[in-house]
Amino acid sequence: MIGVTGASGQLGRLVLAALETAGKSAEVVAIVRDPARVSAGAVTVRKGDYADVAGLTAAFAGIDTLLLISGNEIGQRSAQHRNAIAAAKAAGVTRIVYTSLLRADRSTLSLAPEHLETEAMLKASGLAFTILRNGWYTENYTGQIGGVLAGGGVIGAAGAGRINSAPRADYAAAAVAVLTGAGHDGKTYELAGDEGWTLADYAAAIAAATGRDIAYHDLPVADYAAKLEGFGLPAPVAQMLAGWEGEIAKGVLASDDRSLSALIGRPTVPMAETLRHALAAEGALA
Repeated sequence: MIGVTGASGQLGRLVLAALETAGKSAEVVAIVRDPARVSAGAVTVRKGDYADVAGLTAAFAGIDTLLLISGNEIGQRSAQHRNAIAAAKAAGVTRIVYTSLLRADRSTLSLAPEHLETEAMLKASGLAFTILRNGWYTENYTGQIGGVLAGGGVIGAAGAGRINSAPRADYAAAAVAVLTGAGHDGKTYELAGDEGWTLADYAAAIAAATGRDIAYHDLPVADYAAKLEGFGLPAPVAQMLAGWEGEIAKGVLASDDRSLSALIGRPTVPMAETLRHALAAEGALA
């Protein structure tokens, strides 16, 4: 049996769909805070909350391999993941696959410490493990395309930093390959898209696809944070997001590693293709 935590989230739903395509649905347990959010089909759905070790232990019963999708509550994830690992051991899970961060041991992103701490917990757990160090999701940008179109340009603080992103579906496919394949125990995979791009490239791709005059406007980190606050984001969130872009400018998301395309058995989907889908959904293609 394969368990998937966070199965109602954006990545989790794609993992469930990929497992279904692989004919594994009858062997899958989706663990979610609110079971009503998952359309079960052949998948077993159980309630599980990272804050409730006893509940997680019950939810993990009978599961052999667990995909531990990292929680989305920054600052609380180390404790949450510690609970999940403890529950997995108590329930008899034998293997955990964890979604970490690209080069978590060297990354200067503020996201890195919690991921690295979780990796250390896994290594100390005595369980078999595989670490999937995911790079950026292309949807981190294309998901905000409506705002770009409304504003008539792309703003950020990433300079000419290269972003080797891939869509969530590619990372989900890699997770399924590891969950259902052999020879992955004890391995750490650095996962990133085959093609790197900059925010200037992103703006140019939007302009080409829409026929609109769209350019990238690079700002100092502090000015970008102020802009985000002006859009209604809380100051700590705005400062965090702007800070990430400052690190992107230094190359934190650039990668020449091809482990992702190797795991999924094909090239990763280029930014421009994911962008076109987002623009089509907005009715904005030329």
